[in-house]
Amino acid sequence: MNTAIKSALRVFENNKVMRSAQIFAQGIQPRTLYQMRDDGLLVQEGRGLYRLADEQIWSDPDLALVSLRIPKGVICLISALYFHQVTTQIPHEVYVALPKDSEKPRIQHPPTRFFWISPEPFKAGIEKHTIDNVDVKVYGVAKTIADCFKFRNKIGMDVALEALREGLRQRLCKPEQILRFARVNRVERVILPYLEALA
Repeated sequence: MNTAIKSALRVFENNKVMRSAQIFAQGIQPRTLYQMRDDGLLVQEGRGLYRLADEQIWSDPDLALVSLRIPKGVICLISALYFHQVTTQIPHEVYVALPKDSEKPRIQHPPTRFFWISPEPFKAGIEKHTIDNVDVKVYGVAKTIADCFKFRNKIGMDVALEALREGLRQRLCKPEQILRFARVNRVERVILPYLEALA
């Protein structure tokens, strides 16, 4: 194994997954990168995304991949509920919120569903989590519950009600936190009767 590949492997050992721009910024030459890929030392996870072949797969590869491919995006709705473990739904797509005027990202894998949100609701309630060395932006539980009521016609009222029940039952958020985000989303009147019945 040549010196260039050995030093590249050391760089990859500290980063589970890297974009090609990051890789080249570390001094790894394109020919070294492609040789490592062709020799089976690296796996290409998507366009411009690489990880060590013998590295254990991510605990949540879809969220990590989407976060790397769509840096502006925030994991939302059913994907956020699933991440926080407040739903029995299993998302078959990654649900991603984007700022209102942004273009639709080109992403083929994993299957992704986009929701364009106006500035104030988009910025509200974002949490940052690290999933296997990848920074992932996800809406917190209270904001996600408010979002589920806002998008109830797209994801189903049953999903929104289950999220509200579970969020309160598991004490992951307080009624006043949910109401604060409901005001931001302009669904306070929709959510209040259910909140009063459950709280």
